[in-house]
Amino acid sequence: MQAAIVTGVSRGLGAALAAELLERGFTVLGIGRASNPALERASYAFARFDLADAARVDEALTPAFSRLAARKPASVCLLNNAATAGPVGTLGRLASSEVTSALMVNLAAVVTLTNLFCRVFADPAMARRVINVSSGAAQNTLPGEGVYCVAKAGMEMLTRALAAEQQAANFRAITVRPGVIDTDMQVFARSHSPEVLPSVELFKGFHRDGRLVAPAIVASKIVARLVVDDVEHGRTYSYQEL
Repeated sequence: MQAAIVTGVSRGLGAALAAELLERGFTVLGIGRASNPALERASYAFARFDLADAARVDEALTPAFSRLAARKPASVCLLNNAATAGPVGTLGRLASSEVTSALMVNLAAVVTLTNLFCRVFADPAMARRVINVSSGAAQNTLPGEGVYCVAKAGMEMLTRALAAEQQAANFRAITVRPGVIDTDMQVFARSHSPEVLPSVELFKGFHRDGRLVAPAIVASKIVARLVVDDVEHGRTYSYQEL
């Protein structure tokens, strides 16, 4: 049995990743505030959890992780996909509560989930993989999306930390920057004024120039190239490499 854990399965890339994995015969554990009815089948399980409550990851998700580990899959992959685009605005105009909540979802939950994954799936005979879904925002500053940029940069450092710490021959940690995807996050970004989001024209240009890619296409490429195929431990992959 091949298994995968996917966060943010309610819609967008997360739902597409889960669907692609299920079609390929994987057993999938979805995590998020809501599931997606289209994913329902015997090989799919869902754990309802708000990633903004990252401090409760161990308490809330250890049972689901442990049940999956008890089935002794030949391989298991954690796809840290869930993210929030807010809060939008330049630093100095944001509420501390919004900043904290976003960093909980986009970074703290990623680290705590990965920590739990490494603890529960510790069998050296099991092939294990962590895929952190990042963004070009980890490297290129987007004015008005500073909190998002900080979180994605932290996520990429997590990949590097895993590569330094996890030296087992069958453990791999990688980052993927999946390009510009036609999701609600893009719609959300385009909805703001330049006063709130100074980089809004970039997002409008993606849409205007037809550069947005359907989630199902991106998911298919990620699964084929990064979940199923061999990967280089600690590496960041771009959409063009998929």
